Amino acid sequence: MRLFLISVLTWVSMTLSAGAVELLMVERPGCHYCIEWKDKIGPIYPNSAEGKYAPLRIMDISDKAEGIQFARKVVYTPTFVLLENNQEIGRIEGYPGEDFFWGMLEMMLKAKTDYQKSAG
Repeated sequence: MRLFLISVLTWVSMTLSAGAVELLMVERPGCHYCIEWKDKIGPIYPNSAEGKYAPLRIMDISDKAEGIQFARKVVYTPTFVLLENNQEIGRIEGYPGEDFFWGMLEMMLKAKTDYQKSAG
């Protein structure tokens, strides 16, 4: 019975998120730039227009990416992969600093989706 409930909840979660845009952060333990991003951007990202439009999901680089279609293998951490319907539509490799991160993310969102800065 418990396995059935877990399966149903997983299906509901996947159904509700179908068509959703999200930002996947691929990290590895001890990654200095991952830690820096989490310290500087992590706390404010969920409240930003970008974070509301493309919520963050974090994944370890060694985890199997079930159902995600990457354009190419993720090699560097952090790598930020913009996903739509679990398919990669853009990426930022590395953490170029706070100002560059926001600018690169906004350009990626505008180029690949119907995102508008006023959305939120």
